[in-house]
Parts: sequence; C-alpha cells; structure tokens
Amino acid sequence: MSPRRIESLARTALPEITGDLRTLVELETPSHDKELLDRGLAAVEEWTHRRLGPPDLARRYDGGPHGDMLELLYEGTAPATVLVLCHYDTVWPAGTLAEWPFRVTDDGSASGPGAFDMKCGLVQAVWALRLLRELDLPRPAVRLFLNGDEEIGSPASRPHIERLSEDAAATLVCEASAGQEGALKTSRKGVGLFEVTVRGVEAHAGLDPCAGASAVHALAELVSRIAALASRERGTTVNVGLIGGGTGTNVIAGRAHCGIDVRIAVPAEAARIDAGLAALRAADPRVRVTVTGGWNRPPMVPGPGSQLLFKQAQSIAGELGWRLAETSVGGASDGNFVAALGRPVLDGLGAVGGGAHARHEHVLLDHVPTRTALLAGLLTAHAQ
Repeated sequence: MSPRRIESLARTALPEITGDLRTLVELETPSHDKELLDRGLAAVEEWTHRRLGPPDLARRYDGGPHGDMLELLYEGTAPATVLVLCHYDTVWPAGTLAEWPFRVTDDGSASGPGAFDMKCGLVQAVWALRLLRELDLPRPAVRLFLNGDEEIGSPASRPHIERLSEDAAATLVCEASAGQEGALKTSRKGVGLFEVTVRGVEAHAGLDPCAGASAVHALAELVSRIAALASRERGTTVNVGLIGGGTGTNVIAGRAHCGIDVRIAVPAEAARIDAGLAALRAADPRVRVTVTGGWNRPPMVPGPGSQLLFKQAQSIAGELGWRLAETSVGGASDGNFVAALGRPVLDGLGAVGGGAHARHEHVLLDHVPTRTALLAGLLTAHAQ
C-alpha cells in the first residue's frame, strides 16, 4: 500500500472531510452535560454508519453520570486487532457554539469548540479506515472506542480501555499532535489531583483572637511546603491552582482549602508526592489537615512496543515526504492507561494545529490528508 495513494484520495475528499468535521463540531458535547453527550454520541454513531457501513459489532457502555462509551468493531483482512481511541467530549460548555461557530478561514484553518481536541482526530480515524476499505487494502480488525469522559479523567471508560487494549496488537490514540510540525506524543506525564482541607477554630478576631486557630494562616504556611514538593530534575511539577477559606475579615477562619495539580514524568514520583502530602501538619496543634484526591492517570513511558510503533510511523511519514518527530508533553490522555500496562501505544495521531482548551483552537486543514494517510499506513502495517 502506497501511503501517497491514500493521501491523494484524502486530499480529493478534503471538502467532504471538512464537512464531517463541521458536523461533529456542531454537536456540542460538554464533558459535564449528560443529555448533550447522549445526543452527541447517537449522532456520531449514525455518522460512522454512513461513512463505514454497519459495524460487525457495536456495544454501548453506560457511563453513569458521565458520557457513555461506544465500541465499534470492523473486521479486517488479517487476524490482528488494532484499538483506536477517540473521545467525543470537549471542555466547552453548552452555548459556546453560538458565540464561536465553526468556521474555515482563508488561510485554510478550521476552528470551533473541540475541532482540535479532538473531533478532527475522530474524523481522520474514520476516513483512514473508510479509504482502506474502499480500496480493499490489507487491514487488521479495527476496534474504534469512543468515550465521553476523557476531559475529566476517564473515570467510567478507563476499565474498558484497559480491557480492550489487552489483546490489541497496538493502540492508536487520535489526540491532537504537538506543534506546527505535528509531532507524535510518545511520552506524557501522569496526573494527580488533590485537595488539602484545613480545619481550625473560629473566634472573633477583635474580641477573642487568642481563642481561635486560623485555618487560613495554617494553609498559607502549608502552600509553600506543598509547592516545594516539585522537582525540576525529576520532571515533577506541583501547582496550587485553587484556594479559599474563611467567612469574614473579623473572623478567625475555621476552614480553608486548596486544590493541587501534580504532574510526574516517572512512576516512582507518585510515592514521594503521596508521602509528602501525607506528612503535612500545621504548626498549631489545634488545626487539623486532611488530604483527599489521588492519581488520575499514570505517566506514559514508552516501552519497546511503543518505540517500534513510532519507528513504523516514521517510516510511513518518510514515504509521504516528511520527517516525523516525537515529543514529551505534560498533558495526559487515555494512552497513559495503556502504556502503564506495558502495552504498545502511539499517541498524537490526530490533527495538526493548536490552541487546545482555548478560544484560538484550530486545525490546519492542509495536514488532514497526510495525517489520514499516516494512520491508514499504521493500520495496514498490522495486516502485513
């Protein structure tokens, strides 16, 4: 299979592909809106049927309060199975589309809520399989898994992702690429989300200040100790991003809290951070400190199988006339779960563009045919 042939066909179909991107972007699917997620997933399923025909197997999994998940299996010409991960939820709240509609600019970029992260990746995945099937080219069985809770840590979909990746020859994640050159993401940091709650003793700040034990003052002392857990040489960052407490300026605060985001590059750092947070104590013995939360995603550390996948991708990109780079990023994805189990995974196969989670989110449409061909090449490589 010549990747250039797929790229040429995808370029011819680019107006149609762009129309599909518009269709998906105009389905508002905020991570926290169950009704819109249900409506959006039904529309996405109907769209995949139009583009690929009925799947050989379709299973919908209940996400509870979160977005449901959809597993679609398309049999191939070879016995191997490749798992393709795409999420259909976005960080954008309902109503964003009215303020920021989908649009294509004169310079060939497409923008809209969720276009880059990651609805274009989903469109490219479906078109890669569509073109392989149209041309009757060798291909593995493709298990397409769509989840609606990725942006909030995949609490409902994680066990399904781990189960479905077990017998997969490879897991391909269609999250957006990195940078204007479209580097693949072969390493990602793990994420920990924690909250520190401090309970003191309330009292009148003027009449009886010594009777109180300020939770706010205690938390102020603790924040610097929390931040000091960061380690640049180990690739660990610690951010106290939310803080609050107290009821009035004339009240010795009885309660205060802060929210913490921790990113780690190596798994061993999780134990060190856990120990550091567990050791937090206030100077005043009347003040109690409680730490809640935990690790949202483990780090993505590429094993031999993942390294081989990247070399395959580099070879395919070379046939397409460009040099494919790899990078490590601080953000996490569903690929983290697969990598932590020692299974081959390749991430960042989606759109080229920028502005994830920001109002300048955009896709560079000229790269869409090339990325579609790259994904198709990876699929057919597992049928050889």
